[in-house]
This record gives sequence, structure tokens and C-alpha cells, in this order.
Amino acid sequence: MTEIAEPARVRRPGSRRITSLEVLCAVLVAAVLFQAPLSGLLDAPALRTGSTVFLAVCVQALPFLVLGVLVSALIVAFVPPAALRRVLPARTAAAVPVAGAAGVALPGCECASVPVARRLMQRGVPQAAALAFLLAAPAVNPIVLVSTAVAFPGEPRMVAARFAGSLLTACAMGWLWARLGKAEWLAERTLRRAPARAGASRFAVFTETARHDLVEAGGFLVLGGLTSAVFNVLVPASWMESLAGQLLLGVLVLAVLAVVLALCSEADAFVVAAMPGLPLLPKLVFLVVGPAVDLKLIALQSGTFGRRFAARFAPATFVVAIGCAVLVGAPLLGGR
Repeated sequence: MTEIAEPARVRRPGSRRITSLEVLCAVLVAAVLFQAPLSGLLDAPALRTGSTVFLAVCVQALPFLVLGVLVSALIVAFVPPAALRRVLPARTAAAVPVAGAAGVALPGCECASVPVARRLMQRGVPQAAALAFLLAAPAVNPIVLVSTAVAFPGEPRMVAARFAGSLLTACAMGWLWARLGKAEWLAERTLRRAPARAGASRFAVFTETARHDLVEAGGFLVLGGLTSAVFNVLVPASWMESLAGQLLLGVLVLAVLAVVLALCSEADAFVVAAMPGLPLLPKLVFLVVGPAVDLKLIALQSGTFGRRFAARFAPATFVVAIGCAVLVGAPLLGGR
């Protein structure tokens, strides 16, 4: 049967699409022209706080997002698929902890691990192993562990508990995906490789892949930072004072707070260490949950793997991360 091709859309003569660059220029010109009235309108404490949080989240995460994009582009351009498959064990159950332990080698935050995990899937790495790497890389790398040790001086068990709880979370979610996960939950574009251009050099493939991933992931990072800023403004700081001495409530509230604040994993230890009156166990839950699931990570996962994936993976990760943190922290830290 002969296929009938869809008629191409005909653009009317003289019509031209407005590009995002032109919109950005128009916004900047308007901001300069109306600077005085806008300054008075936006000079409110809530807006100042929200803008500070938004900028902090984006500025903290952007360098590591760029790092992840560059690493993912290097994988596409220079690493043969067969080489990746040879590194991991053939059995998925054994490949998951190996991929989780490999997260030690990538000093980045959760934003960096998302594009890398996607490229690993596209290069033939089992999905469960790639997701274990996604969760482990931002939580068990040396920079995060050193920052945790600095933030909690005299508490080496806090460092050990964070490492064990985060690695256990990554492996548990990898095994859970291998058991219950379905490929149709992933967006079609997730596993679709970019078509190779005839005669294109490896450097050209590298630059094109990096440009594509950065544009795609950057928008969702901004969305996650904006959502985090809104929640930071709406939640009163005085609520934290009522958690002192309430271990179970403190665990649940700090788990939710880790999702909402969306801090970079290199900086979250200093934030939670400064919260007075809270036991170490809720603080550990904050440190294990944050790099595994937060607002900007949910937005990045939605854009990279699809909303159906994020709607299932994020809640499951939240519950598993709390359970692993309590399981590891209860014997190591006790009720401190």
C-alpha cells in the first residue's frame, strides 16, 4: 500500500517566526526603559527572598549541570557502546551496585547525573544500572562527603551514615526498577539515539550533543528553581522551631523540606547543620533525600525521561530514601 505523505506546511509570504533570542532582547530593553517603576513595584521582602532563593538554586546547580552535559556528550562522541557494556556485569542485579559505586568518580550534583544517566541508557547500559548511577553520583562522591565532614566536625558517623544511606537508596531503586519498572514509562525520546550525521567528526557530534542537552535541561532547571523559590517564600521559618524534640515529625518535615529547598548536594550539609535543636537522624534524612529527589530534579527528570516516569519514580524514591536513611541512621546515630 502506497503511503501518502503529509502536505508540508506552507508559510505565507512575508511571515516570519519570532525567535526566543528576539523575545529575550525585547524583555531586556523593556527592563532598562522601565527600570524605575519596576524597581518600586518589585521592592517587596517576599519578592527579594524569592529572587535570592531562585538565583541561589540556579547558580549552584548550573556549573554541575554543564559538567553533566559535557560528560554525557563525551560519552556519545568518544565511548563505544560495547566498552560500556563490558565494564558492567552481565546480570542487571549485579550491575546495579557497580553502577552505584561508580558514582564516586563523578564529582557533581543531581543536575549533572540526569543527562549522563540518559546517555548511558542510550549506549546500552541497563536502565536499572543507569538509574542507580543517577541517584548515587550526587550523594557519594568525594566532594559531597568532604563537605559533610566539614559541616559536621567531630561527627564522622554522619559522613559514614550519609554514604551508606545514599548508596543503599540508589541500589534499592535500581533493583526496584529492574523488578517492577516498565520501558513504556520512559518517554520515547529517552532511548532514541540522535541520528549520526554522515561525515561528522567526533568533535562535531560532541558539540551538537552538548548544545542539545544544555538547552533541553536548562529550561527545566529554571522551572525547578522557580518552584523552590515560591515554596521558600510561603513556608514560615518559625515552623522549624517546633520540631525540636519530636523525632518522627522532624524526620517527615525535613524529608519534605529537602524536596522543597532543592539545594545542591555540595551545599546542603552546611544548611541543615545550621538548623538548631534538631537531632542528627532528621538531618541525615534531609541529606539522603535531597540529592535523590527534589523539585529541580523532578523537573529535570520530567524533561529528560518524561512525566510518566517522574510521576512514578520520584514518589518511590522519596519513600525509599527515607527508609534507607532511618535504617542506616538509627543504629549509627541513635536518637542524637
